Amino acid sequence: MRPRTVGGRKGKDVKHVITGASGFIGRQLLKRLTAEGHQVVAIGRTPPIENSADPQVSFAGYDDLPEVASGADCFLNLAAVNNDTEASEETFFKVNAELPQQLAAQAKAAGVPVFVNFSSFHALPGGPDTPYARSKRAGAEALEQVAYQNALNLYLPAVYGDDFAGKLAVLKKLPGFLRAAGFAVVSALAPVVHVDRIAAFVDEDLTKVASDEPVLLADNKDDNLVYRFGRKLIDLGFALAVILIFWWLLLIVWVLVKTGSAGPGIFAQDRVGKGGKVFTCYKFRTMGKDTRQAGTHEISESAVTPIGAFLRKTKIDELPQVWNILKGELSLVGPRPCLPVQEELVAERSKRGVLDILPGITGFAQIHGIDMSHPVRLARKDAEYIARRGLIFDLKIILGTFIGKGQGDRTAKIK
Repeated sequence: MRPRTVGGRKGKDVKHVITGASGFIGRQLLKRLTAEGHQVVAIGRTPPIENSADPQVSFAGYDDLPEVASGADCFLNLAAVNNDTEASEETFFKVNAELPQQLAAQAKAAGVPVFVNFSSFHALPGGPDTPYARSKRAGAEALEQVAYQNALNLYLPAVYGDDFAGKLAVLKKLPGFLRAAGFAVVSALAPVVHVDRIAAFVDEDLTKVASDEPVLLADNKDDNLVYRFGRKLIDLGFALAVILIFWWLLLIVWVLVKTGSAGPGIFAQDRVGKGGKVFTCYKFRTMGKDTRQAGTHEISESAVTPIGAFLRKTKIDELPQVWNILKGELSLVGPRPCLPVQEELVAERSKRGVLDILPGITGFAQIHGIDMSHPVRLARKDAEYIARRGLIFDLKIILGTFIGKGQGDRTAKIK
């Protein structure tokens, strides 16, 4: 096995300091790092039993940190009071919020180039209001207070590897021949990540990761056949429902747009799709016929027609895009496709892998009111969606759209 590198070093020359190595993730991560020839210092109250005899693993207490962290390439903080633990609010905050900040300060003082604070998708903004989630969010915010150039928060969904734990432990109750099918269904509903994906991330040159941007790791949902099939059912079900049940609404809106102002009823515009491929996107026209081709936030609100304002507010203007769904150019849920001329947004999305999936009629960023006038913020939210997507998450976005969350792309406040 060829050793991977961290910061230009490889094999036995790479040294990691890990807290929480005796936990489910820590044990498996430690096993994979040592298999690559890396040296690991496990910090804790007791040594990880499975690796106590491994010559590549040494054990130290928290009081030994200043000494053992010297010369380390990376500090991984997995120490946590988990959400399935019965503990006081004070204990949650002491371990999940205060400890990361203290460890980061010590790692910085010892000259460790990279500090990674492991967290959970539960701790992301808008997550559950539990002691665990609140304390983890506080920990992420506290880490930002440490002037540490390469300190980052790493957010994970349910983790699996050599075994299942946490909520995924229910799969162990299934007969062996049903376990793979059960996992495919569970992982289609919500995001999961294999510990190999985490190990690969740690093995990369972490100094290239922007410390001001959280990192979310999850398995690629496009590799899950159940998820892809479920998405396709949702897409086709929506498209056929609009065409077969609401054809009369499409006809009425087309007539109103056509007679309300000069120009066609349907507006066709080039948009950037999957893989950066340009396609023609169809919408009911909401602006004057001679409105220039530009991002909506660059267009005067006076360009919007009276009927167009209503269509944009109710999102009815998006309905003709069911044709794009049937052509395989759009999905119902995904990052909203931008114009080819919006080069900054295209570049930011490309950098974060957002262009690897189909764009959508509605999206995670859209229901949070983030439009294309904020390219970096939008691309980050799109990347977060890709990591968090699952059939349940997609249905929540669809529901959020129908109940009116988000304002869509806002026009400029100029006349």
